Amino acid sequence: MKINTKKDYLDYVDKKSPNSPILKNCFNAFWVGGLICTIGQIIFDFCEYKGFDYTSCSTIVSITLIGISAFLTGLNIFNKIGKFAGAGSLVPITGFANSIVSPAIEYKSEGYVMGVGGKMFTVAGPVLVYGISASVIVGIIATFFV
Repeated sequence: MKINTKKDYLDYVDKKSPNSPILKNCFNAFWVGGLICTIGQIIFDFCEYKGFDYTSCSTIVSITLIGISAFLTGLNIFNKIGKFAGAGSLVPITGFANSIVSPAIEYKSEGYVMGVGGKMFTVAGPVLVYGISASVIVGIIATFFV
């Protein structure tokens, strides 16, 4: 097939590109994300049963889910879950932990300072910068108008 125009190229790409199973992907993201949240709720309820206050329970849930996802990332299991579930595994706090641990593992061979320390926040860094900046701006606005 000879490609002469942009339309020819787009037709060629459409023929060669596989169709994405959108409904299946949405379903997998939904149930895996729900499962992660259910695990978090079970941990929260257990902590509450043991007598911790609300803030302590929330902190324990966050730390536990981050630890589990970091551990699974180190074993290369979280990446397989991510390929299967997509945003369902990446949107909760577990995806944030994965975005920090993955570059750290990848650049470990360059050393702990320049490799792990320097590259650990390549993916998560912009999220932190914009998230913190947005929260400061909203806080300032809320201070003056609420």
